[in-house]
Amino acid sequence: MTALVWFRNDLRSLDHAALSAAVAAGPCRAIYFLCQAQLDEHGIAPIRRHYLRRALQALAEQLAELGIPFDIIDAAHFRHVPKMLADYCQQYGIAQVFAHEELLVDEMQRDAACKQALSIPLTLLDDCLIHPSLGTKDDGSAYKVFTPYSRRARQRLREHFPRVLPRPQAQAAATATTRIEAFGEERDSDPWPVTENAVLDQLREFCAQRAVKYSDQRNFPAVDGTSRLSAALALGVISPRQCLARLQLECGEAVWDAKSSAGNWFNELLWREFYRQVAFHFPQVVKGRAFQADTERLRWRNKREHFAAWQAGETGYPIVDAGMRQLAQTGWMHNRLRMVTASFLCKHLHIDWRWGERHFLEQLIDADFASNNGGWQWAASTGTDAVPYFRIFNPTTQSQRFDADGEFIKQFIPELRELSGKALHQPENVAGYPQAIVDHKESRETCLALFQEIRD
Repeated sequence: MTALVWFRNDLRSLDHAALSAAVAAGPCRAIYFLCQAQLDEHGIAPIRRHYLRRALQALAEQLAELGIPFDIIDAAHFRHVPKMLADYCQQYGIAQVFAHEELLVDEMQRDAACKQALSIPLTLLDDCLIHPSLGTKDDGSAYKVFTPYSRRARQRLREHFPRVLPRPQAQAAATATTRIEAFGEERDSDPWPVTENAVLDQLREFCAQRAVKYSDQRNFPAVDGTSRLSAALALGVISPRQCLARLQLECGEAVWDAKSSAGNWFNELLWREFYRQVAFHFPQVVKGRAFQADTERLRWRNKREHFAAWQAGETGYPIVDAGMRQLAQTGWMHNRLRMVTASFLCKHLHIDWRWGERHFLEQLIDADFASNNGGWQWAASTGTDAVPYFRIFNPTTQSQRFDADGEFIKQFIPELRELSGKALHQPENVAGYPQAIVDHKESRETCLALFQEIRD
């Protein structure tokens, strides 16, 4: 009898527990359900669609080398998957299905429906660094604050270091692959490595050369100080276990020190895990609700002209506008600028964080629902372990601190290339560049008043 591995956001052949289990169970096939309507519903960015297609093509070629037939099924929407999976299993005489567990509400409901529709076992395997059911407090409750969560996670991972699984042996002679056609609107993602070998080379280079400088460089958008692995992690082209294993190999015990550069980058992996466990234990955040229920009463101003200016990078605040233009032009934004632009939308323009959350999903190549939601609720002071509502980034100070010479700003705002110093960070009457659409001090006072309303 034949086994089936069902690929999701885990488009790799290395360190893939479901693939390894399916190959061990006997001859196997592989499947991926392309849910076009679901992609449209969630506003998936054109650049991410292109990256997804490239990742599927790379996976198809890898599976072909292993002699594993790979079918991509157009299922339109999650609700069609259970019947289509059952029909596929009957057609090919599948005896067991293996997949990695997905932990968001829609995905868990889909998997429950699949188990009901199938007459054979559907085995769901863990693909996390730490499963949400294990990364809890001593009393079994979920963490709501990152720092104690990260301490517990470090302790657990150090005591039970996760194994990285090898690529399975080929089960048959290599087979031919077919070209995967475009699905929906796409935008070029070619600058982003997508094959497993290329992404692993990227990981090795970062861990060997730049991880030791991460703490010093990570906040400066003009510096190539981050790993740029976020897109590959979002689609599972590489696993967080592979990242941790390589980081420890190159940096040794420093990985366990949260204050070291290697430990700081490890923290970024743990933030991903933290927001996944938040979405798992507190599913209201997946349904568009604020983690802090009282903040649902915030009276957001939601001026559409301000939102449009923010989207276009035309707010009159250079660091905000440069970040938004980077997003529009490249499909990616530096993490420091994600915090700055999100804070500006919510606390200077007083626009509902959900507007910004959706816009990022529609633009980012590395869009990850749990991390994106967690980041936006952090910036808006509505989430778990969120920045205090009275902490409001001053965009001018952020600009002066993290792009003092304007190297990054000038790259994306050519109107300001001839300026320096105060004139660059607080431009006035510059041809082709807008005046500030809001006053920082006034916006700050309004934000504090809005939050105070719900606390009175």
